[in-house]
Amino acid sequence: MANPFVHVELQTTDLERSKSFYTTLFDWKLEEAPDGKYIMISVGDGTGGGMMQNPAPGATSAWLPYVLVEDVVATTEKAKSLGATVIVDVMEVPEAGWLTVFVDPTGATLGLWKPRYTQR
Repeated sequence: MANPFVHVELQTTDLERSKSFYTTLFDWKLEEAPDGKYIMISVGDGTGGGMMQNPAPGATSAWLPYVLVEDVVATTEKAKSLGATVIVDVMEVPEAGWLTVFVDPTGATLGLWKPRYTQR
C-alpha cells in the first residue's frame, strides 16, 4: 500500500492525565524520551505513536496522524500547490527522519513522515 499511516501523535493539554488515561484504557506501553517532553507509544501490532504537551498556546487536545512519504520536501511542495497551509515546514527529527505538518483546504491537519533509513 502506498503512503500508509505510520504514526499517530496526541498533542494534549495535560500530558500526565493523557498518559494515565490511555495506559489504563489500553494495553499501551509508554517510553519517555530523555528530555521527558515526548512519550513514545508502543501498541504491539499496528501503528504506534507518541504523545506530547500541545505546543500551540490555547489549542485543544487532538490526535495527529502521519503518512509515510518517499520525499517529504516534494510532497510538502505538492500539498502547498494543492492549497494546503504548512504549519510545521520540513523539520529534521535527529536520528529519526523528517516531518511536515499541514492543514488541507478543508481544515483537516495531517503530518508527513520520511524516516532517516532512506534518502529524503
